[in-house]
This record gives sequence, structure tokens and C-alpha cells, in this order.
Amino acid sequence: MIEEFKKKLECPADELAFYTKEPMNRHTSFRIGGPADLLVMPKTERAVCCAVKAAKQAGLPLTVLGNGSNVLVRDEGIRGVVLCIGTEYGAVHVEGTAMQAQTGALLSVLANEALKNSLTGLEFAGGIPGSLGGALFMDAGAYGGQMADVVVSSRYYDAETDTIGTLTGKQHAFGYRTSAYKDHPQWVALSADMQLKIGDPAEIKAKMDDFSQRRRDKQPLNYPSAGSTFKRPEGYFAGKLIQDAGLMGYTVGGAQVSEKHAGFVINRGGATCADVLALIDHVREEVRRQFGVELEPEVRLL
Repeated sequence: MIEEFKKKLECPADELAFYTKEPMNRHTSFRIGGPADLLVMPKTERAVCCAVKAAKQAGLPLTVLGNGSNVLVRDEGIRGVVLCIGTEYGAVHVEGTAMQAQTGALLSVLANEALKNSLTGLEFAGGIPGSLGGALFMDAGAYGGQMADVVVSSRYYDAETDTIGTLTGKQHAFGYRTSAYKDHPQWVALSADMQLKIGDPAEIKAKMDDFSQRRRDKQPLNYPSAGSTFKRPEGYFAGKLIQDAGLMGYTVGGAQVSEKHAGFVINRGGATCADVLALIDHVREEVRRQFGVELEPEVRLL
């Protein structure tokens, strides 16, 4: 199976790195997940496209992963090919108030590049542990800012048509934790152009420092997690509902509802995917029973 994939590749081998039976707990912020049959890490745009095309031609399932910060991988792992678009495919270029980046770039890197160039608009992204690709997929945001505010266009590879396409403006269909990329799983985001504004470096840094301090004060950053476990229900806050349901500290195996912020499920050590899923199910059931509110997981199960 893996050899068939490698035969279909149409780019030089040095543009990708291959790992067989790679434990996915090494590639997710939850530190949970069994092995991937084959993990591929591209270094060029050509490698991204070739890997996607080769998986399709070989008839192998393909899972696209960024920094692994908003996912939960099953204990049995992932079959087929995992295309992990990481920092080796993360070039960033700034010209004037425009920023262009490959989708493996970390949001923290983008925010710091903006600060270095006295550009405002990405302060919210400084503490988000994801990559640009994942941020496009779910319109990542925090503290009143979101990708929809800064992204003007993006490029993607369409596995169905073997072509590269471009989205501009409203074609991204950005919404709360969704986008056109989520609606078109055959598209793999390659890069994005962002438009920022000239700002005062001291003010930009102060804003970033404030956001960072708020995260340290309120979030359980000392434990592995996938960030906010649930989407915000309309008219409510997930963390407040979970806290009011008396579930702070509730534990299943190595998974726990954080005692610092009830909106986070954390890995206290040795947690399995089964532990986390059982915990999520219990939380949803209790919140539904006590308040009649349906919590929808924000974390993607792979």
C-alpha cells in the first residue's frame, strides 16, 4: 500500500519526509492518538499537491493535518496517508501592509512577523497554537479578532480536478468555526494573502502581551489539550454551563474537565481517545439534562 503511494509520487523525494507507523500523539497538542500508516511532511507546494494526488491515485484515505492543535486522534490511529503540513512549509513574506504565507506557518509566527513590521490586525493570533491552514479551515479567532478580518485571498489544490484554485473575499464563506474549506474537503489550502494596517509597535506588543497574560491566567496551558472543547452555544458560554453543571474536575481515566477553565478538557497524563470521548459524552448529557442546551464539540475527531 505504502509502496504504491510512493510509486505515484511525481516530485523529488527530498521535498517530503516519510514516517511509517508514526504515533500521532507526537503530532497533536492533546498528546493522544495511535499510529498513522504513513505520515508525510511536505517542504514545497509541489510536494503538497503531489502527495494529495498520489494518495488519490493509490486509492488511499488521506487526512490533512496542520499543527494538530484542534484534533483528537483515535486510539487505533489513522489509516492511509496523513499529510502533515508543518513549519517546513511555512514561509512568510511581508511587503508593505500585505502578508503572504504558506499554510504550514504557525499563527504565532504570523503575529510576530506583523509586530516586527509594525502591522496591526493579527494580535489575536499570537497565542493560538494552530497553523495558517487550520485557521483558514475553521476561521480561527480570539479576543474579538478572526481570520475573516485579515484574509483577502487564498490558494488551494483541488484533488478532484488536479488544479490549483483561488478564493477571494466572501468566497471563503467564513463563519463561526467554519469556512469554504470545511465545506470542500477535497481542497487543500496552500497559501493565503492577508491585508493588515500600519500600527504603533508599542501598542501592538502591549495588546499581544495582554492577550497572552489573559490566556495564562484563565487557561490550563500547563496540560495537553485541544483548546476549547466545545463551540459556543448561542446565548451561552460552554465553560459557564459546564461549571454550573458541577463538572469542573470531572475525570475519566487520564482525561479531566479542567479545574481552571471548564471549557477545556485536558490530558492529565496517559489519557486515551476513549477517555476523552467518554468525558465529552458525559458533559454533553449533563448540560442537556440540567439546562436543555446542546453542546457541539469544537474538537475534530480523526
